Amino acid sequence: MFEKSSGVTDTERLLADFCERSFLKLWTYPNPCKDDGHELCDLLAVFDNYVFVFFDREKLLPAVPDRDPQVLWDRWKRTVIDRQVATAHGAERYIRSGRPIFLDAKKAISFPLSIDVSKVTIHKIVIAHGAKEACQQASDENVYGSLAVSYCESGGGATAPFHIEIDRRNPVHILDSHNMPIVLAELDTVTDFSNYLDEKARAIARFDVLSYCGEEDLLGHYLLSFDAKLKRHFIGPKNEQVNGVGIGEGEWRDFIESDVYKNTKNEDRISYFWDQLIQRTCQNALDGTLGGNTDLLRGQSAIFEMVKEPRFMRRGISQRLLSAVERFPDIPGEFSRQVTFVPSFHENVGYVLLQLRAPGAFKAEQDYREKRQTLLEIACGAAKNKMPELTKIIGIGIDAPKFAGTSNGEDFILLPCGKWTDEMRAYYEAQNAHWNFFSTPQLRQFNDHITQFVQPGRPSTNDRPALKVGRNDHCPCGSGRKYKKCHGR
Repeated sequence: MFEKSSGVTDTERLLADFCERSFLKLWTYPNPCKDDGHELCDLLAVFDNYVFVFFDREKLLPAVPDRDPQVLWDRWKRTVIDRQVATAHGAERYIRSGRPIFLDAKKAISFPLSIDVSKVTIHKIVIAHGAKEACQQASDENVYGSLAVSYCESGGGATAPFHIEIDRRNPVHILDSHNMPIVLAELDTVTDFSNYLDEKARAIARFDVLSYCGEEDLLGHYLLSFDAKLKRHFIGPKNEQVNGVGIGEGEWRDFIESDVYKNTKNEDRISYFWDQLIQRTCQNALDGTLGGNTDLLRGQSAIFEMVKEPRFMRRGISQRLLSAVERFPDIPGEFSRQVTFVPSFHENVGYVLLQLRAPGAFKAEQDYREKRQTLLEIACGAAKNKMPELTKIIGIGIDAPKFAGTSNGEDFILLPCGKWTDEMRAYYEAQNAHWNFFSTPQLRQFNDHITQFVQPGRPSTNDRPALKVGRNDHCPCGSGRKYKKCHGR
């Protein structure tokens, strides 16, 4: 469809790799340009009403014994931090102006994503490379070489070596060589990353001073602080009398050495099945090989909704779906199917997985995929009739992987169903009369409790299906008859 940059320098390519895993391929673009042909930023990630503007700067801060360390620091900070912060502010003004963005300096390829400047939240991130070794050598206490950061109204002036002050009235997030991989690897979904930066922005606005020894320590503090009532992590004490917060060194180290953290990371491995499913479809879209009539780059889609899931919910969804795949019945020679419903992290949103097993001759028919897509839509409509509180249903249709081998392809549909008329209800009831999706006697419903952090010795979810309907061997042509009687095969 189009070719995008992968980054110019080694550190830019590293940044692009991390961001493509976090924000995914369709929403991450290195080295975009302004309408004058000059580079806007080193990487631009756009998803929904969020814009993440990244600047990557590398300059070695020398540790020279016979040179004044303050002079060396001031020069490095002006080049690597101050200029990039100023450029970040300029990039935000450019984006908010609504002027065009391009993927190349020749302005031949327009930026493929739309940005609604009336709704957008922009986070500016500067990644500063080159001071880690000098920081570690300056003091035995600087174990990791992270830069200390303070947000205050006097930000932007001269500071002691390895400490940066940022104006809290116009904040920019500062990462470095040590904590950039930590932050982007730990918050590797767009929801997790945006939630963290949103809460950090709230804390910067609330407190006169927010100071920490390294971004990783602020992240550790954030992850360990959870408001059960608001259902979100927070930064700083809830006491309204407090007007300043300082995060000490070591919070991140202590956090990752805990058994809970290690066990959670082990449990999270299964969640990347969800990422692979999304990335495969995104790559097909970039290659121009994606079938169907959905433009993933413009407007909402099933993939768009799937990207919104945070990491711990991807774990729970992946466990449910893969468990359903394993449970698919082995009934040789018959047309069989199974549907599974799994709720989303987001309220009144859910997923319907439809697995089919059809004889080879039937699958070879030219309109087989269209029939499978029709069945998937009926299953989604049946889920809405069964669970009227749903406002969006994402359908995933696939030949049962247990028997399909390596040659398989997924169908995705998004059924927006916030408005559900009597006519729509009646239509899907009639269509579902042959299939009884979500209404057979074999219907089973279970409640799972999924937590972000998993205590050792406890499963992250109960090893049970979320909601499924038993086998039905009706023909997918919609005749309502058994497959063998309908087609005689």
